[in-house]
Amino acid sequence: MIYLILSIISSVTVGIIFKIARRYSISVMQIVMWNYVFALSFCYFAFVPDVSTIDKSAPWAIYISLAILLPTIFLFLAASIRHMGIVKTDAAQRLSLIIPVLAAYFIFREDFNIFKLIGLIIAFPAIILILSKSDNQNNKKWIFPAVVLIGFGVVDILFKQIALYTKVSYTTSLFIVFCGALVTSILFTVNDVITCKTKILIKNILFGALIGVFNFANILFYLKAHRAFSENPSTVFASMNIGVIVLGSLAGVLLFKEKMSILNYAGIFLALAAILFITLSQVY
Repeated sequence: MIYLILSIISSVTVGIIFKIARRYSISVMQIVMWNYVFALSFCYFAFVPDVSTIDKSAPWAIYISLAILLPTIFLFLAASIRHMGIVKTDAAQRLSLIIPVLAAYFIFREDFNIFKLIGLIIAFPAIILILSKSDNQNNKKWIFPAVVLIGFGVVDILFKQIALYTKVSYTTSLFIVFCGALVTSILFTVNDVITCKTKILIKNILFGALIGVFNFANILFYLKAHRAFSENPSTVFASMNIGVIVLGSLAGVLLFKEKMSILNYAGIFLALAAILFITLSQVY
């Protein structure tokens, strides 16, 4: 259980760091780049990936897609936290599970039981309520958590496809994806430096290092939690998603005084219910 708790804390801490970083004149692109520098280094030493197993038959299309998507979505994640807050962003990120669930039904023709159907039915109004705005919010800001929701859902599908490719270990594939994500984020940063005359600053490196540590810790402890609960993976799945929403909500409201309407709170409650029902669908 300690691994699961540490994974939840690590995930929410990433959002908290982004929230704190906005108080300074930082470059999100640089932070994302340095995040991958440190996360990639930790991945190499912790998992000791065997890159010799990578050949032409490896799922390169998925690797490249993830290498582009991950840093791009990270930028939207930071923007969503800045404009919409940790509460709504974490909820949107965790509700992204409905994307692979829908893909399982429409693309992979998986049979749905009553629990999964109830979870999906609840999830859609939950999204609408969570993203509903108060009168003083910009109408267009909902686009950031919406992209986070869709983006992480697509990423989840792609990672599940990687997991099905057994010729390469999952951790080695993760290392390759991180390498590609670093290349993409470097290109983003170079473009930003050239076009916007942005300077490479120490504070961006420090914030990037912090996020890289907790980003990798989230993955490491999540994998360890799955190993510890290998006979009941649904426990990890439910606890992780519900735990992040609850802890993220507490952090947003208590630490940063984020304003939430009654409709937003109702959306959070429905999101928790949706995750619970989708998890029950894996058990029964």
